[in-house]
Amino acid sequence: MISLPLTTPILPSRCLLHQTRRQNSTHRRFWIRSSSSLHEQVTAKTTKRVVLVRHGQSTWNEEGRIQGSSDFSVLTKKGESQADISRQMLINDSFDVCFTSPLKRSKKTAEIIWGSRENEMIFDYELREIDLYSFQGLLKKEGKEKFGEAFKQWQEDPANFIIDGHYPVRELWSRARSCWPGILAHESKSVLVVAHNAVNQALVATAIGLGTEYFRSLLQSNCGVSVLDFTPRADGGSPHVCFNRLNQTPNSPLAGGSSGGRKASKQVILVCHGQGNNEDSAVINQAATNDQSMNMLGVIQSQKTAELLLDLRVSSIVCSPKAASVETAGVISRVQKAAGCLGVDSVPRHVKTKQMNELDVEGVLRKSNQDNDVIASSQPGWLSQLDEEAVSALWNRSGKAWESLLDELSDEESNPGEIMVVVGSPMTHISLIAQCLNLTKEGLGLFHLDAGSISVIDFPDGPSRRGVIRCTNYTAHLGRWCSPITRPA
Repeated sequence: MISLPLTTPILPSRCLLHQTRRQNSTHRRFWIRSSSSLHEQVTAKTTKRVVLVRHGQSTWNEEGRIQGSSDFSVLTKKGESQADISRQMLINDSFDVCFTSPLKRSKKTAEIIWGSRENEMIFDYELREIDLYSFQGLLKKEGKEKFGEAFKQWQEDPANFIIDGHYPVRELWSRARSCWPGILAHESKSVLVVAHNAVNQALVATAIGLGTEYFRSLLQSNCGVSVLDFTPRADGGSPHVCFNRLNQTPNSPLAGGSSGGRKASKQVILVCHGQGNNEDSAVINQAATNDQSMNMLGVIQSQKTAELLLDLRVSSIVCSPKAASVETAGVISRVQKAAGCLGVDSVPRHVKTKQMNELDVEGVLRKSNQDNDVIASSQPGWLSQLDEEAVSALWNRSGKAWESLLDELSDEESNPGEIMVVVGSPMTHISLIAQCLNLTKEGLGLFHLDAGSISVIDFPDGPSRRGVIRCTNYTAHLGRWCSPITRPA
């Protein structure tokens, strides 16, 4: 089984290749994992699910102040309402313990979500928000006026940002790593962690092996819920980590148009096609995988997804040539075009649709597994069941698909807010998320997506720069057919 150590980030120690996109000079970089040994061994004795929640809206969030680790901000009424919605989202989970930052805005959020549970609450000062020293308490415009170049570096190069002799993001990553041993050592199977925006980013990143350069790449909205599953390894080493979902918000993940306070100039919505006829089995038979249609549940899932996207003006839909993806894309296209008739728009929408062969990433597996079944990406440990050649072929195909999608997005008219919907299988979108984050092929085993789910990638600085993952594996729009956020691992 491929596993990623909790304490070793993916370091930019070697650039494998540079790909020039079109006529500009920007480059896409692929990093390999550092091979240095762990300074601190992190283990998990039992299978464990960790649910991370950011606090609700605070008074300083509302005012636009830089909070950092200060404790003068409290929850607004909206923040308390968000926390209560998160409580309802998690009400069926019998958490064994809650770790929380003791800062008032986080503590209050934790108390609302924890409700009448009698289990233990642990206040851990290491879970406080990032220390921002002289920045704390300033309005953002005041920070820009007072600190000039330092504030610009905080916005554009936070990993190397320095203030008052400190590197806040580097300190934060070190502190986040130090939190994991205590969380994973606790004898519990379901853990709730309530903290803050930056520290939750750092917890996610250090869990899956990402370095400080990924700060602001994994969005954390107020009361957003993220889920990580840890599975022990037989050799007792660092557990296998599965990033089950990111930033499940009290409202739709499509609400609002900013990523970390920045307006997204382009957006890609990854839609997993509706469930197919044979996707309830552990493996998908080769012949059935060639071109299976959706079953009745899949049809319902695709319709629910189309309804979720109704309030968005989708500019284009790109799909895999496989039947279930084409069918799902067709449902979304028809609903978009019918928006005028439904009273959403005064004029009909015109949506470009296109099939892209590169999005059939399973195609390379069929070629390399002629005499075997094709593994389903919904099966735990699926990546470890593929040989090295198959994994490389899958990775290379998904790389071509991602570059083609960025080309398509760059070709769109330069109007801000352009939205592209990409329809494919869970395996396809897992691959695209890993490509977006510039991971190596080992990163394919990090993520889980359900049929009918959506994941959202924002491009605040355009498709020539790294995308921001707004959410992954969102299924709340499926109603009674959704995958519960805290279902058993």
